[in-house]
Amino acid sequence: MPGSSNLRHRVLSSATAWRRLAVLATVAGLPLAAVAQQLPPPAEEGATGAWAVQLTPYVWASGVGGDLRPFQGSSVVSMDKSFSEVMKDLDAAFFLTGYARKDRLVLLGDISYSSSSRSGKLPPGLPASGSFRQASATLAAGYRAVSNADINLDLLAGLRAWSVKASVDVAGGLVQTSPEKRFVDPVLGLRAHIPIAPRWSALAYGDVGGFGVGSRATHQVAATVNYQWSEQAFVSLGYRVLTLDYRRGGTRIDVTMAGPLLGATWRF
Repeated sequence: MPGSSNLRHRVLSSATAWRRLAVLATVAGLPLAAVAQQLPPPAEEGATGAWAVQLTPYVWASGVGGDLRPFQGSSVVSMDKSFSEVMKDLDAAFFLTGYARKDRLVLLGDISYSSSSRSGKLPPGLPASGSFRQASATLAAGYRAVSNADINLDLLAGLRAWSVKASVDVAGGLVQTSPEKRFVDPVLGLRAHIPIAPRWSALAYGDVGGFGVGSRATHQVAATVNYQWSEQAFVSLGYRVLTLDYRRGGTRIDVTMAGPLLGATWRF
């Protein structure tokens, strides 16, 4: 990111313990939270005049990199954390997406929740703990613009609502803060499903959003290969990249999250 070397230099001058707590306050849940737009549904079948519905619980092994400031007056933290490093602080997480289609009308919904915590010390050695909790919900509707034997293409528009809360406790309650941020991002997306062989398909998804309404900007790209395990069950394996740029009220979240994803889909 532009200017990241200067930011890293400022961060290195801060105490290591404070840096870890600052990262916790904005990062611990984000790689899992922001997954909220699409885990793609695998192989599809048209359902003329009837709804075809599918649900997908999923995991996203995302690392995170970028620049963060949890609240006004705190240090800007530049980071590059792998998925295994993020998981060390995770307390709980839940992710589920749904997809439905009737003729050319398509609907998509997604919910996510994660909670993380970490303990450490702040200069000059005061005990401190921090926690981060996030919930997000996405709802989008769209139109199947192209439908043939080679490709199915959906145009989507919707909203993604966020609620994030960070809590910091220093010296057993001597200093406490629990800032909470709530915002909604409009999102525009494209989704392409491509049959490639019997029982096999590929899916590509991309979206842009924010536009200064909630966050300044958010972008996402995901691609998977999907296998039809049975008439109603599918598995998907792929890769996903999500960026978020949020800057309001002294809080700055400018991060890129990327990693492999794995999901299991049941069709009804």
